[in-house]
Amino acid sequence: MCGIYGSTIKYSKEQVKRKLERTDFRGPDKLDFKFLGSEANPTIFGHNRLSIIDLDPRSNQPFSYNEHCHIVFNGEIYNFKTIKKDLLQSGYEFKTTSDTEVICAAYLEYGNACVNKFNGMFAFVIYDVKKQTLFGARDRLGQKPFYYFHDRKNFEFASQISQIQLFNDNLSISKDNISNYLAWGAVPDPNSIFNEIKKLEAGHYFTYNLINNGLKIEQYWDIDYHGSNPFQGNYQDAKHILNDYIKDAVSIRLFADVPVGIFLSGGVDSSVVAALATQTTSSKVKTFSVKFNEKGFDESTYSKQVADHLQTDHHIIECNYKEGIDLIDNFCYYYDEPFADSSAIPSMLLAKYTRKQVTVALSGDGGDESFIGYQRYHWMKKADLAYKVPLSLRKLLSSIMHLTPNYRVKILAHALKYNDANSIYLASMTGINLSWLETDHNHLDFDEKKYLFHKNKNLYERISDFDLKTYLNWDINTKVDRATMAYSLEARSPLMDYRIVDFARSLPTNFKYQGKNQKRILKDVLYDYVPKHIFERPKAGFTMPFKEWFKDELKEYVLTELSDSNLKDIPCINPKEVSFMIQQHMNGSWNRYPLIWKLLVLKQWLKSNGKGYTIK
Repeated sequence: MCGIYGSTIKYSKEQVKRKLERTDFRGPDKLDFKFLGSEANPTIFGHNRLSIIDLDPRSNQPFSYNEHCHIVFNGEIYNFKTIKKDLLQSGYEFKTTSDTEVICAAYLEYGNACVNKFNGMFAFVIYDVKKQTLFGARDRLGQKPFYYFHDRKNFEFASQISQIQLFNDNLSISKDNISNYLAWGAVPDPNSIFNEIKKLEAGHYFTYNLINNGLKIEQYWDIDYHGSNPFQGNYQDAKHILNDYIKDAVSIRLFADVPVGIFLSGGVDSSVVAALATQTTSSKVKTFSVKFNEKGFDESTYSKQVADHLQTDHHIIECNYKEGIDLIDNFCYYYDEPFADSSAIPSMLLAKYTRKQVTVALSGDGGDESFIGYQRYHWMKKADLAYKVPLSLRKLLSSIMHLTPNYRVKILAHALKYNDANSIYLASMTGINLSWLETDHNHLDFDEKKYLFHKNKNLYERISDFDLKTYLNWDINTKVDRATMAYSLEARSPLMDYRIVDFARSLPTNFKYQGKNQKRILKDVLYDYVPKHIFERPKAGFTMPFKEWFKDELKEYVLTELSDSNLKDIPCINPKEVSFMIQQHMNGSWNRYPLIWKLLVLKQWLKSNGKGYTIK
């Protein structure tokens, strides 16, 4: 796990060093860079190393293989030993025990198709001296970030936007992507908050020609959203196969030359990872969870129950008000562009204290998307029935419901006006009513809609696929990467193993969601190791008590930061309407904390990054 950087722009050594120092938290063990190619037209490769596998300096990067293959790589290839074995039989030689060297050899053997061999999370770029090309790729699910700048004359890439920002005078802030952020809470791929900086999309690779500056991007992996490979066995067969997949996914992610632990919230996903970890290692597993003092936000008792049953070495981290505030003040330094998932704050606290004992932590991310686990899926089950009622009758009911003072009823009233369940689900992910958002930009116009608006699968499978391609990628993976790398901690997600993702999509819906039982098959795998009664409680998210804080401890902070005069400086919003919505939150008539948090983050980012840039 590291930070990568590269450029064909002629920066000085001091400038390159500054760019790498900006993200030294991603890899504090070694900062290094090289000027490759000709002196007249050099290609710069830089790297911040967090040593995980083969701690010897021989595996430092930029790494060279056979003198004509140079690489910078961020992530892990979990099956590198298997690939290495095949390459040894083909005559390749290796001088390290790292996965970095295996990527180079695999590229030389298989060409661009090497990415299909890799099971892991990765973002890498290879400089092929013979072909005079850069070849780079991002993992299937977008766990590792990859940003790039290409103006048809130069190419610059990095793990974080801030590296490209430094000394680059050709950037402007995107007004459309401020709008996208305010709707989605993150800037959707392949865009960024800057017009000129893009993200390489998950499951894609690129080739950049160093001679003519041409950039070609291709997709190498996608989920089966056509439903063309249905599972043929029975439920018990599927459960047995899933158990084996998870067990292997956990096992290969436990391999490291540094201490490894597990994030354990006490929920199904992290608990199944912890349970299978205890089955695959003889060492006592270290587990970590967060505790909040506010009522309704403390799940540490549940994580402790699971930990006690599995006999792990469990650690509960208490999240206090002061530390939360400190992280809010420095939030944009690590997240680089506006990002509004408030669970990033407890994620950072969890990472901060976990890093004191381990360098790698396994998480349960990815389970909800693959096994229909989010509470909103259950809500959509009810909504699907409602949308079978003729639109004219729904509009009449909506007008009556709007008369109530209850804000939850008002939201439902607004939702009834949508044409179908697909449309309301899409709207629910951004906010049912965005009347406060002032923009001509259509924030619902993006390619990923194809995973939702088709007839190949039922509604629950479609929204599950859609969430994996959007919410998991744009939000969850961004949150986890930045939160953990802020403290030089590597996070690994066994349930995002592409074999599990593909297998889950082949299963009948009732294997995953039957009656009110969500994640049915994943739970049944878990119940073979941990008693069922521990999990017989409502599902809870990993959230901060911002609703309460914004009305109490942080009330003056919010009213000062988002005063009427300050709101006028924030693009794409109606200041008068937003001011009214903030007052609704303060008087308790409507929970507006998600909007307040979005605006606080955007204001902080603009204050830190907006000077000197045009917004267009």
